[in-house]
Amino acid sequence: MATAAAAAVMARVARARAAAAALRSGCGPAARGRLRAGPARPLCTAPGTAPDMKRYLWERYREAKRSTEELVPSIMSNLLNPDAIFSNNEMSLSDIEIYGFDYDYTLVFYSKHLHTLIFNAARDLLINEHRYPMEIRKYEYDPNFAIRGLHYDVQRAVLMKIDAFHYIQLGTVYRGLSVVPDEEVIEMYEGSHVPLEQMSDFYGKSSHGNTMKQFMDIFSLPEMSLLSCVNEYFLKNNIDYEPVHLYKDVKDSIRDVHIKGIMYRAIEADIDKYICYAEQTRAVLAKLADHGKKMFLITNSPSSFVDKGMRYIVGKDWRDLFDVVIVQAEKPHFFNDKRRPFRKVNEKGVLLWDKIHKLQKGQIYKQGNLYEFLKLTGWRGSKVLYFGDHIYSDLADLTLKHGWRTGAIIPELRSELRIMNTEQYIQTMTWLQTLTGLLEQMQVHRDAESQLVLREWKKERKEMREMTKSFFNPQFGSLFRTDQNPTYFLRRLSRFADIYMASLSCLLHYDVNHTFYPRRTPLQHELPAWSDGPPRRLPLLQQAQAE
Repeated sequence: MATAAAAAVMARVARARAAAAALRSGCGPAARGRLRAGPARPLCTAPGTAPDMKRYLWERYREAKRSTEELVPSIMSNLLNPDAIFSNNEMSLSDIEIYGFDYDYTLVFYSKHLHTLIFNAARDLLINEHRYPMEIRKYEYDPNFAIRGLHYDVQRAVLMKIDAFHYIQLGTVYRGLSVVPDEEVIEMYEGSHVPLEQMSDFYGKSSHGNTMKQFMDIFSLPEMSLLSCVNEYFLKNNIDYEPVHLYKDVKDSIRDVHIKGIMYRAIEADIDKYICYAEQTRAVLAKLADHGKKMFLITNSPSSFVDKGMRYIVGKDWRDLFDVVIVQAEKPHFFNDKRRPFRKVNEKGVLLWDKIHKLQKGQIYKQGNLYEFLKLTGWRGSKVLYFGDHIYSDLADLTLKHGWRTGAIIPELRSELRIMNTEQYIQTMTWLQTLTGLLEQMQVHRDAESQLVLREWKKERKEMREMTKSFFNPQFGSLFRTDQNPTYFLRRLSRFADIYMASLSCLLHYDVNHTFYPRRTPLQHELPAWSDGPPRRLPLLQQAQAE
């Protein structure tokens, strides 16, 4: 399983592996052109003489290197468009009549200053309300430390990246701000696999005996950094502490930044500093409205906060664009709890006691539940498309239980695609794939001389993997991949989102009747060539620029 974006790059470099596979051949051009025809053969030698395996292997290496260098220019001419929409499941927008949206990091995007605000406010709450040492105030938020989708072992106080098969990516396990040696990780977990019963629950939480917490929310980036900083302080100063208490205190402090209104008041007081991407949100909503689409908003944020934000990014008439607006919905409980009724919020933010018989356009409602929502609107099934940034809280229940189509907003996608489009990344990844294929093919040579050469190749491969990781994030690498497997984050994204994109603005590049076709990614037992589709299926950068 892989994202369409990552799959497209991997499909382009698949030819490099095919080229390397061809190098397994022995004497003569006919053998050299054969793919997967059997184990590699050494160079032709005179009868009665031993083959020079070292020379043979390094000649194959150099040929593979040349083949890779020849491939790079053609790959560079087919770069992926960072503003494209990628599909996990075939979906036609012509079938969509109703569009739904989350608010935070879906309709509205925040500047880098917000995470610093959350980190500082939560850190101060730890000191002032939970009696943590004043010295932790010296720690500042580092936006380049963590990535979304990481797991945190609550009992052992370590942060890590886990792949789709529950394997820890060695070299990405951090206790405090320091990496944990691979040997210690393997001893700690009796290998690198995390059993299912220790993984986070369905919504990524640490509960019901699960010792892992998965951080899926963009707002969780400051939480991971704060956890790591306080852990670092205790470790550096040899202070004995209970990791479970630390986790709970940090979680409560981050929660209080929201619940006590600290974050909301700060944003409202300086909206220009914290909110961005305004004009594109209005353009998307206006386009859908012009085509007669119904729209609704379901958010966990409070009424006055949403109103001020939407006035800023859309205009005073923003409610005219939405058929239904629901605030403080308490997702994901909104999608499962049938007991909570809706309450109308008046212009002054006061909750009214009227029984709700109809969800009216221009009004704002609080709480409620999806079952009552479906009853009052009749908006059911695959004609509804809902967008959100939280794969669990926003999307999982909608696709699994209610049959809505879902779109994930992944802001990190744009920056990762730009990295994947660089010549340095393409050269590195193409050669890494080729070298991996070469290792796979030449491992049949078990003599001592060959094994020394293969050991050098493995060392180079390990160094290149580390380099590839550092392209995205020095500590944890890409949001979507471990060394070779999809991440656990990607596994959930692929399951719960029909389509995904960097921001809603990507919709501006597509017709309202556009059909999204997922790329056929090759299974391990299929030929890579079977994944190649006609050029129109690739969201290419050059094509978008030309249009």
